[in-house]
Amino acid sequence: MEIIREKTVKKPRLLCLHGFRTSAEILKKQINKWPQSVLDKLDLVFVDAPFPSQGKSDVEAIFDPPYYEWFQFNKEFTEYTNFDECLHYIEDCMIKHGPFDGLLGFSQGAILSAALPGLQEKGVALTKVAKVKLLIIIGGAMFNSASVAEKAYSSPITCPSLHFIGETDFLRQYSMEITESCVEPVVVHHPKGHTIPRLDDKSVEIVMNFIDKIQKDA
Repeated sequence: MEIIREKTVKKPRLLCLHGFRTSAEILKKQINKWPQSVLDKLDLVFVDAPFPSQGKSDVEAIFDPPYYEWFQFNKEFTEYTNFDECLHYIEDCMIKHGPFDGLLGFSQGAILSAALPGLQEKGVALTKVAKVKLLIIIGGAMFNSASVAEKAYSSPITCPSLHFIGETDFLRQYSMEITESCVEPVVVHHPKGHTIPRLDDKSVEIVMNFIDKIQKDA
């Protein structure tokens, strides 16, 4: 009698980077709006950013503190404080909780996530961990600082990437620019603003197909 063993499909393991002046717990609550069918396909690890919030949070009326930020920046978003410390912290999290297949980020966490594959390729970040193999970017943008941008985006982002872009998001234009730097961007458009959207049937299909392709190519 032949015994057929079903191959266990490994879930993509993603380090999840929350938005500016929010927290791991808040991002987890935001992501949990997604259907269980999608959540069951992913292994998500949520971590707080390294620095306590240095100002008012935009989510104070919605979510309880504490709030954290990944790094600080000027009004033009061209100068950053504690940026290198942030990169070291993310790498430490990947060593402690990994190995990881990729990154999921929202807002400030999405800006970081989209930049990290390029920074890793240039040897200025994530040098002690495996190569980032996929990205999920929600409401992101690109760094304005030339010193960061020339390292992060000088080469196309070659890993598969899934992008959520809101029609009324104030970062919409900048989110679209990220996709232009990606070799394999898959885009989910939604009618909301700068938020993690609920997924309609069409969006669920796009997300599930993206995850299925990642697993087949693994």
